[in-house]
Amino acid sequence: MDIVTSQMLRRALPLFTALAVTVLILAVSSILYLGREIFVPFALGILLSFILAPIVIKLQRHRIPRIFAISGAILVATVVILGLGFLIATQVTGLVGEIPSYRVTVEQKLRSLSESAQSQGNGPFSRAAVALEEMAADIQKLAAPAEGDANAPKPIPVTVENSGSLFETISAVALPLLSPIATFGVVIIFAIFILLQREDLRNRFIRLAGTDDLQQTTAAIDDAAKRLSKLLLFQLGVNAAFGAMTALGLWLLGVPSPVLWGILGGILRFIPYVGGFVGAGLPMLLAFAVDPGWSMVIWTAVLYLGAEALLSNVVEPVLYGHSTGLSPVAILLAATVWALLWGPVGLILATPLTICLVVMGRHVQRLAFIDVMFGDRPALSPPQIFYQRMLAGAPQEAADQAREFLRERELATYYDEVALEGLRIAHEDVARFAVKGERLDVLRAATLELTEEVGAIRPSRRRKAHLTAEAAAAVDAVGPDQEVTRIVQRKEDLAPEWRGPTPVVCLSGGNALDQTVATMLTQVLERHGLGARHLSLAELRQNPPSRKDAEGVALVCLSFIEPLSTVHLRQAVREVHRVAPRARIMIGIWRQRDPAMLQELQRRVHADALVTTLNKALAAALEMSGQKLAQTPEPRPKQSPERPGNVVEAEASAVAM
Repeated sequence: MDIVTSQMLRRALPLFTALAVTVLILAVSSILYLGREIFVPFALGILLSFILAPIVIKLQRHRIPRIFAISGAILVATVVILGLGFLIATQVTGLVGEIPSYRVTVEQKLRSLSESAQSQGNGPFSRAAVALEEMAADIQKLAAPAEGDANAPKPIPVTVENSGSLFETISAVALPLLSPIATFGVVIIFAIFILLQREDLRNRFIRLAGTDDLQQTTAAIDDAAKRLSKLLLFQLGVNAAFGAMTALGLWLLGVPSPVLWGILGGILRFIPYVGGFVGAGLPMLLAFAVDPGWSMVIWTAVLYLGAEALLSNVVEPVLYGHSTGLSPVAILLAATVWALLWGPVGLILATPLTICLVVMGRHVQRLAFIDVMFGDRPALSPPQIFYQRMLAGAPQEAADQAREFLRERELATYYDEVALEGLRIAHEDVARFAVKGERLDVLRAATLELTEEVGAIRPSRRRKAHLTAEAAAAVDAVGPDQEVTRIVQRKEDLAPEWRGPTPVVCLSGGNALDQTVATMLTQVLERHGLGARHLSLAELRQNPPSRKDAEGVALVCLSFIEPLSTVHLRQAVREVHRVAPRARIMIGIWRQRDPAMLQELQRRVHADALVTTLNKALAAALEMSGQKLAQTPEPRPKQSPERPGNVVEAEASAVAM
């Protein structure tokens, strides 16, 4: 009975976990919604402190006491915010007074559009024409009656009686301003205390995150705070530049209140994806009302599109690599959730707040699930993504990511750390018959197509590249290139027997994936100045070459994901020696990792070199060809926390065999 009960509890555990998570999310959402009067100023204070922190730190480096540095930064921020508020109020007041003068232009344009639509007959345009006519009529009714119109309704006289006291009049004017002023004051107070207690708050957060590795946690949080401050400061600067550009352009075009639209455009640009375009709506509507023609509307649209394109595709990539660290779905979801909880303010704060959460999740292990859910880094490791795409028959996607990766790393690094690791995972599934039949055919065809695509990518001049999130994650995971990948042999530097057109022959075994790895090895050797060609052992046995055919072959590479047995290896070596007795032999066993097993295999098969990575194969081939390589000890594998997106470091630097 106890066994049955425990089994039922184990089965019900996922359901209880899901219910607990749902209740927790609902509880947190309710707290944030009901306490928005407190949490909104607190969130604004946090963001303001992050923006001002770099300024305070720079002032402190110039030996200015902290209290004066914070006071100066807060004073400047207060003056800027109040100045913007005063400008907005002034511009709105002037605009409201000018709106009635645009009535005639609007009526003429609506009438023109109505006549143009009616001339096209019955249909959606004619129905739109009716709506435009009704709109024009409504505008005309709202307008003041013309002089001399006997049928016009007489204005109702209004008598203003000053029955209230001066205190009541002041209260009527001041009370609506108290709430925003109080909120602004709370934001400033929060920002001051956060800046004053920055180290103490960091230590408390470290205590919550865990003190198992105090040094690493402290360094990670400090680095995250600096990166976040820099990112928010850059975002503020970019959005301010957007507002200044659009305000100047609108002033040159003659659109009324350009400063107002510039400020609103800069603020709205904090809304992801659509903020900049939403900010163009009101200026375009005003241009429609001001200009009798259509040029002002068109140029206003061009101004906003051009400014957005310039900042999004040129300025932002230079400043912070274009990506905010959030996935597009996460940005939209965050905008929806924060807007639902906190209204328009939440919509503007959505991206900065979610960035804060993702940065914490990226640097604190206990919060890693936040990065997995909302970050733009892939949830799977680069080899897992590679294998997944090969199974799906999508080599072009993998080739596109490889092209990005190769802007920062060498071909041998990509093949070793991404493709070969993915093929090792694939081989395990093939060996246990989890992948067979049609799926195996798709896997084999996709890997071969990928190697052809990647091999055709020419190395480009190294420059600071702005990679996609997936490529950047892969570059970070694999680490730097090994020294051997920087060597490219010239033909005159090769030993005499290596100067032929194809001194290296790569022979693949009978495994479904052996041909792919042999092709990769051939491409790597050719990329570094060693002519190579690829054949399969099956082809060699069907059409046995003569010794004359083997002239000019200096090295034969036998490539196996995993050989059938030691006997199989020795037989392959004997066949090579029979055809090309002077050639040296290198065996690649790409799945084997046990050093003792490799040493035993090398002793029993009598090969000149036994390698497990393409970098080691390249190093061995280069040394055999006459290149002198420095002997360096193999570094220990880098220890990474076990979380999605990390991969185990591949085997160490290539060592000459």
